[in-house]
Amino acid sequence: MTLAGLAPLTAGISYAVMSSSVLVLLPCSLLGGMIAGPFLAGMYDAVLRGLRDDPKPWWDCYKQSWKQNWKGSLIPGALLGLFAGVCAFMAMLFWWAERSPALGTVAVYLFAILVVLIVNTLYWPQLVLFRQKISIRLRNCLLFCAKYLWRVLGVGLLQLGYLAVFVLFAPWTLLLVPILGVWYILFLSQFLIYEQMDEAFEIEEMFHERSINMQQE
Repeated sequence: MTLAGLAPLTAGISYAVMSSSVLVLLPCSLLGGMIAGPFLAGMYDAVLRGLRDDPKPWWDCYKQSWKQNWKGSLIPGALLGLFAGVCAFMAMLFWWAERSPALGTVAVYLFAILVVLIVNTLYWPQLVLFRQKISIRLRNCLLFCAKYLWRVLGVGLLQLGYLAVFVLFAPWTLLLVPILGVWYILFLSQFLIYEQMDEAFEIEEMFHERSINMQQE
């Protein structure tokens, strides 16, 4: 379902790159990202529920996630889609250029992707777990990175490497998309930082108290 939600974004970016049109890239990336946002939020919600052993049926939880998070996921989805489109377009500019890009240019390009991957890894769980302002979520991302820098950096590098493998070995790696697709790297990333997130945000305690209150009612 997440792959289906990402299909319009992928198609729009692909068409913009093949037509070499920034004017096509911008609206396709923004609109495609807005479409993908609720699906991505649903995936994060499902992964986090799995990590805390939520006993509820997954389909009921998925529908509940859509109701709760679709509005809040539109803006971050649009921004993520725009960033993905710009990165894809820049990668093709590197490929089309007569000269190979300088190492500094490539380093800045990869660093920007790394930063977005890290923020993405920390922002979306907050979106599906808490009702907060965007500024608070971003501040929490910064504070979390400051406290668990090496753990977060390792997870970000892992995601960057995962993405690089899929890009560098395409089209053969596209055969793995229906199997591993989006879920595997999201699950692995959240699994590696879940203990730290639980310590910082008290996730288990919050849902335990919520479960007790529901039982008392």
